[in-house]
Formats: sequence, structure tokens, C-alpha cells
Amino acid sequence: MSGIQVTSDDNGTSNRRPSRSFGPALSADTFKALFRGHPGGVAVITANGPDGPVALTASSVSSVSVDPPLLIFSVSAHSSASAAITAAGTLVVHLLDAEDVELARLGATSGVDRFADRDAWTSLSTGEPVYHGVRAWARCAVVSRMDAGGSTVIAAQAIRASVGRTVDVGASANALVYHNREWHRLGEHSLIR
Repeated sequence: MSGIQVTSDDNGTSNRRPSRSFGPALSADTFKALFRGHPGGVAVITANGPDGPVALTASSVSSVSVDPPLLIFSVSAHSSASAAITAAGTLVVHLLDAEDVELARLGATSGVDRFADRDAWTSLSTGEPVYHGVRAWARCAVVSRMDAGGSTVIAAQAIRASVGRTVDVGASANALVYHNREWHRLGEHSLIR
């Protein structure tokens, strides 16, 4: 019986639940190809680590709930910022648009000092680094962490926010998305009616 396990409770009623045996997993290349055609919004996550500020670019940020205001994202264990971000109690999620593509590139580049330009960022009074001029950012308190393969999924509650460039309902935005290993700008030209 593959995929479904049938058990009986004390009353003899059958319960159907998925079993832990899923069969062979997809290869890494197949899984990458699967998601290569699935675009994601772009964010930069920052935190104050034990050795100073850290940052990384993520395309996995999603809103989960408005009451309370929760979001989730994943952090790969391969990122140099992974240990500091997964250990942080609070962090800042910068939600980017196409005007912020250079910051997205900076957060995605290995081996560089992401905070070398001291004029590009400041620390909040609570210590977290925040970049200037981005579309929007939210200071968040981490509420949950879950190991998932080679990544950690983090759930966080937004506790403070700043919106530098608003997006009106129904208006064509200047969104930045990551698709097929490239940066893309969404706008009026990409709208389908």
C-alpha cells in the first residue's frame, strides 16, 4: 500500500493518512528545472549578527497572515549569512522593486562586504541594519524556525514597517521578480487582461 497508511482507532473506525514512504525523490536538477519557471518576488533580509550586520537576497518571502501580520522565508545553509539570520530574534525584511535591483544583486553576491557603503544603510535603534531608499521594509520578530532539507524556514511577525514607494491597488507596479536565474521588472508591459 504505497502512499496511504490505514489504521484503526479504539472504536474500529479506519483512519487514512499519508505514510512516510514517498518513494524516490526528484533529482536536484529536476527540482531546479521545476521552479526555474516559477517567478518569485525579491527581498533582502538583514540581521545584526555576533560579528556585525549580515544580509542575503531571498525570493522565498511570502505573507502568511494579516492578523497577526506574519511572513515566512527560507534561508539556505550555504549562505554566509545563514547562521546569523537563523539565530536572530529580530530581523529586517526589505521588499524590493526594480529600483532596488542593485541591492538585490549585492545581497546575492558571495564574498563581498554588503555593508561597505556606510551611506547606504543605518542601524535601527533596536540594532538591526536597514538599507535606505528601498520600496518597503518590515522589522520582524522571529516566531518559529523549521529545518527543511538544507534550509531553515523562518516565520516572523512584522512589528514595525516603512513603505517608501506605495503600490496603488490596480496600478501597474515596478515589481522586481527573479525568474529563470534573471532579474525582471513587472509593469504595464507585462500586464495580462
